[in-house]
Amino acid sequence: MADIKTRQVNKGNIKTIDRASNLSSRVRAASVRTREQMASQTEPEGSNESGYASEHTISAARGSVQGASRPVALGMQTARRKAVKRGLGSNTRPKQVKNGASRDLRGRAGREVRRDRHPFRPESDSSPRKVSSHDNPSAKPSPKRSTQALVPVREGKSIKTTSSSTGRKVTVQAGKTEAARRATTQAKKKTADQIRSSLKRSVTLSYNALRASIAGAKALALAAIATGGISVLIVLIFVFFGAGFYFFGDESSSNYMAVSAEVEAYSPVIQKYAQEYGIPEYIDLIKAVMMQESGGKGTDPMQAAEGAFNTKYPKKPNGIKDPDYSISCGVQELKAALVSAGVENPLDMEHIRLALQGYNYGNGYISWAIQRDGGYTVENAAVFSEAQAKKHGWSSYGDKQYVAHVLRYYPYGNYNMGIGNTKITQVAALQIGNVGGKKFWSWYGFKSHVEWCACYVSWCADQCGYIDAGIIPKFASVVEGANWFKEKNQWQPSGYHPAPGDIIFFDWKADGTCDHVGIVEKSDDETVYTIEGNSRDMCRQKNYPINSMMIYGYGVPKY
Repeated sequence: MADIKTRQVNKGNIKTIDRASNLSSRVRAASVRTREQMASQTEPEGSNESGYASEHTISAARGSVQGASRPVALGMQTARRKAVKRGLGSNTRPKQVKNGASRDLRGRAGREVRRDRHPFRPESDSSPRKVSSHDNPSAKPSPKRSTQALVPVREGKSIKTTSSSTGRKVTVQAGKTEAARRATTQAKKKTADQIRSSLKRSVTLSYNALRASIAGAKALALAAIATGGISVLIVLIFVFFGAGFYFFGDESSSNYMAVSAEVEAYSPVIQKYAQEYGIPEYIDLIKAVMMQESGGKGTDPMQAAEGAFNTKYPKKPNGIKDPDYSISCGVQELKAALVSAGVENPLDMEHIRLALQGYNYGNGYISWAIQRDGGYTVENAAVFSEAQAKKHGWSSYGDKQYVAHVLRYYPYGNYNMGIGNTKITQVAALQIGNVGGKKFWSWYGFKSHVEWCACYVSWCADQCGYIDAGIIPKFASVVEGANWFKEKNQWQPSGYHPAPGDIIFFDWKADGTCDHVGIVEKSDDETVYTIEGNSRDMCRQKNYPINSMMIYGYGVPKY
């Protein structure tokens, strides 16, 4: 029997041990790289819910990698210790092996090591592979991307590989991480959109408030130049009051519309003549009139050719051919109307309305309206227009809604919205005692008896000209009437202290849907008094506690 070459066998055992040691080192390095790779793929999140979910998923993925690499490393250490003990530390001679057996063992082990030298990356990859957001976490790995873990085997057998779910688990966890990252991005984008929307609205409201404050400040400065200390004090009070209304008033203040650039370009001329004719505090009202008359365009921007102060050009529409002269005439015309109407200051909206309608119709309207109704109403403006058109044989006369059209450009135009109007309550009171409501539901267009409370309110509004003016809608459905006021930002909830002329809505069933409507006659700290149609099928006066659960809310017309 030939001698066994123990030296050659020992040499083979030493190389096998070296390879096992190298393999163990590579596994540990792979584990470190994988952990670094997972850490680098995820950015730090904030302290919000999405960030917490993302961080939790990353921690789970890291735990999976560490859990998968730990048994591999321990297995390789055990294999190395066994190899050392059997190959170097044993006193017994090794068994005889066939020629080249050790070489074949080394070759097979080497091939297995090379094939699986990175447990999470195919051999063809030259750099660590990042988990793609397009990977399907639930799909089975392709052969090129299969993930395998090395397991220790007994001495004398080649190192085998076995399929493991570790790689798929990491891929699933990484997929969850990517999903969390996408959710976080979407949440951030949604929040940014909301912030932009809020900022846009805030900027708009702030601009309106700033404009009102500047307008008041200009009026103050001009008044200080033209008048004494008492006048300045009075103007100062109204300036701060107006600014406070814009900053702290209701949402209707945002209905103000800025005048055009063409009107603003005439500011120096307007200021000159307002100062000259003694109404410097009404510069913004003059601009509002010009905006309605012409938008600042043409040679007669104040449309003053037909007025009493034009003595230079033909008295016909657009007869003035000099804008400077038009402004001079228009300012004098407006001042005369303000004086005739008894306007006391830029916030005296009751008399400013009368003056504005007089500017459009002529001062004859002012004295007529005061004698007839004590001042301006939408209804008497319509009556006067129709009477003048009939008198002159024209199809129309002036603008019945001139006041509303001008005041949309005036910073204080909505100042006293909500103070109520007794005109509609007077009309409503004349109908008390009506039974059956045929007068109202037949006017609306119904051919037979219906629930007519909304028809009654609409009829009263029509008698005052408020439907044509767009102040109150024509409605037969109580719900539709309430929705109209809500959409116009002219709504107040239950508990509000209403003014005469406000429209009151009721919810008998307390189910969130209004069932009945009436007109507020008056109110005090404890009680609201109403006039209602279709109350037991008749027109009646009623009253309720101001905080009654049956009151749904109030429509607040801009009389």
